[in-house]
Amino acid sequence: MDKVVHFEIPVDDAARAREFYGSAFDWDLTEMDMGGGNMYTTVTTTPIDEQTRQPTEPGGINGGLMRRTGDTPAPVVTIGVTSIDEALKKVEAGGGTTVQPRTEIPEMGAFAYFKDSEGNVVGLWENF
Repeated sequence: MDKVVHFEIPVDDAARAREFYGSAFDWDLTEMDMGGGNMYTTVTTTPIDEQTRQPTEPGGINGGLMRRTGDTPAPVVTIGVTSIDEALKKVEAGGGTTVQPRTEIPEMGAFAYFKDSEGNVVGLWENF
């Protein structure tokens, strides 16, 4: 059974959103340059193992703040899978569509986005 492993909250003003979530929930927020001028804010809501970067508490998930786009106008939950390519085949066979194909993040893993049968955008994550 694949599990929800990450969340993303789209934002229009990253600095304002970091201030809000940091002060309202005491989350640790760290800006990362994803290349090409794309900035992403990692959100730590639960302790992590420094080597694996995975939560140490059972059931805990961390997330990120991302720039709002037409493809991701609302919060996104991300499901951990062993193969994004295989998961996208199942998604499409079930009536979903690929929004963002498999994209690697060096030294971390890969992600993709799809629309489900109801029009919701959902993320996929594959660890390296």
